[in-house]
Formats: sequence, structure tokens, C-alpha cells
Amino acid sequence: MELGIKNKNVLIVGASKGIGKGIALGFAEEKANIVAVARTEDLMKEVKEECLNLGCPSFEYVIEDIMSCDTQAFAKSLLERFGSFDIVVHNVGGSLISRNPLGGAEDWNYALKFNAVASIDMNSVLIPPMIEKGWGRVIQISSISAKMLRGNPLYASAKAFLDAYVTTVGRSLAPNGVVLCSVQPGAVAFPGSYWDKFVKEGHPRVDDFLRHHQAINRFGTPKEIADAVLFMASELSSFMPGAIIPVDGANM
Repeated sequence: MELGIKNKNVLIVGASKGIGKGIALGFAEEKANIVAVARTEDLMKEVKEECLNLGCPSFEYVIEDIMSCDTQAFAKSLLERFGSFDIVVHNVGGSLISRNPLGGAEDWNYALKFNAVASIDMNSVLIPPMIEKGWGRVIQISSISAKMLRGNPLYASAKAFLDAYVTTVGRSLAPNGVVLCSVQPGAVAFPGSYWDKFVKEGHPRVDDFLRHHQAINRFGTPKEIADAVLFMASELSSFMPGAIIPVDGANM
């Protein structure tokens, strides 16, 4: 299937491991030009080497922590250095934040920035050039927690906020040829992931979780999430602005 991604300019925020690395490898196989952002240079060097070995025509990386920078200024610096992007993937956020449902504004604001607002702030700079060109794809990595609303309340609420942004702003961008969407992964296992250690130990928590939450009875892989991202980044997603796409092993 021809995705029409070859030679597209792609920005991936959060590309050093797991789902983000899987997404980078997927774009590399499609021969896209990649700019990747992450916090750890050693990991990014490894991702760059793997992507170039797959035939990626161009791979640049920028070391930055979006939680400690001015995200609009950072996005502007990316445009100045690399030019406009055809495709932007935000693989940012996580549930390793405060779990206190009665936490104050500091806890909730951190959760929102980490899981939604930092990428939204970058989009305010990155999307206008797409509108000018009449084509663009912005894929937000959300979570099935946004739909099921269980687990860490702050994480689930922040990702639900992100998906509301995708739906409402996606509608407003639709006439401009820009597809804004989100992908909702279920539980994914990969080396170094939260679930990896439990799988290696044969921990009973694994069977209990899968039996109650993922009907497919296994964890997802980064590639399975990346495949959905690649489709949404392609010409084939043109009739899907504002889409919220679960890739969750039939989550229950």
C-alpha cells in the first residue's frame, strides 16, 4: 500500500524508545525525512543509526525536555532550523505523575502540561505553515485511559482533555487539508517499559491485568501503534480529521 510519506518532512517529539522509537523506525522504512526530539542523546544516537540503516534519507535529532523549555519558542526554533513540517507526531506524556485525585492546581497543571498542553502549545506554531500549504498531519499519542477513565485520575483526565482538543480543533482545521487526530494505545510492552519487568518475572499481575482489561490477552507492540500512526500520517487519512483511534487489543 502506497502511503505517500516518502520524502515528507516529519517531526517526532518523544522518539527515543518504545512507541516513539517504533514510530521513528516506521517513518524510516517509508523513506521520510525525520527530525526527532527527546531528552537522552545516547538513545537518540541509537535510533538515528537504526533509522539510517533502514534507508531513512535524513535523520536529525534535537535534545530537549519539553517540560523545562518555552514550548512555543522551541517550536519556532525548529521551524527556523529545519523549515516547515508536513507531519508532526507528539508522543509525549505519561502516567508517572501524581496519583492524588485531591491534589491541587500544581499537580493537575503538571499532568495537563505533560500530557496535553505542551504539545498543544507547539502546535500553535507548527500548524499554521501546514494551513498555508493546504496539507498537513498532526498525530497526538493519547491513551485508552482517556476513553475508559480509570487508573490514575490525573493522567486519564489529561488525556481526555487532549482528545477533546483533537476533536474540536480537528474540525476547525478540516477545511484546510490538515488532519489532526489522536491514537489511543492500550497497554504496550517493550524492553524497559512498565510491563516488561512483570512479563520477565512471570508475575501473576500480568495474567490478571490482561484477563480483565485486554481481550486479545496480550500486550501491544510499538510497531502496532506505529502502523496506525503511519496510516494517519498518510494521504489515506484525508477523510479522517479529528479522529480518535483506539489501538488497544479490545480493551475492556
